[in-house]
Amino acid sequence: MVIAFYIAAAVAVLATILVISCYNIVHALLYLVISFLSVAVVFFVLGAPFVAALEVIVYAGAIVVLIIFVIMMLNLKKESTEQEKQWLTKEIWIGPAILSIILIGELVYIMVTAQTADLNQHLVDSKAVGQSLYGPYVIGVELSGILLMAGIVGAYHLGRQKKKIVHRFLEMAKE
Repeated sequence: MVIAFYIAAAVAVLATILVISCYNIVHALLYLVISFLSVAVVFFVLGAPFVAALEVIVYAGAIVVLIIFVIMMLNLKKESTEQEKQWLTKEIWIGPAILSIILIGELVYIMVTAQTADLNQHLVDSKAVGQSLYGPYVIGVELSGILLMAGIVGAYHLGRQKKKIVHRFLEMAKE
């Protein structure tokens, strides 16, 4: 299992470096998904399958979908379909596909050897995660929730104000 940990960690580091270094946001998003999935494999190998599932559901699922919606909303031009065709060429998928194949091979290896290895020795279940988050760290969890809510409300109001300013500018231009 130590080898699986190091392979997943190396894939996570490599994918994260590629996220930071990619200029194109679609390329970076593909590597971000691979990074999240490899971190989930690291959590699984360390004996926290619940946290690994949360990593896949929350980060690789919800956050990436949110980023895709933001890209789609900000790219409302007519020539955006041409730009998307340029972004999604076959060469883009080579890097993420190689890293994904490494992770899939690693997961198959873990599942095959899981019957012989004792994975339940250091298992962290959902009850332990809940007690940890809402025990000594309850103030931090609540403050981060308030901070996220304030960010959402602030982004909504900033976006609404921008629409009002653009609308007023267009009205002035018509006159």
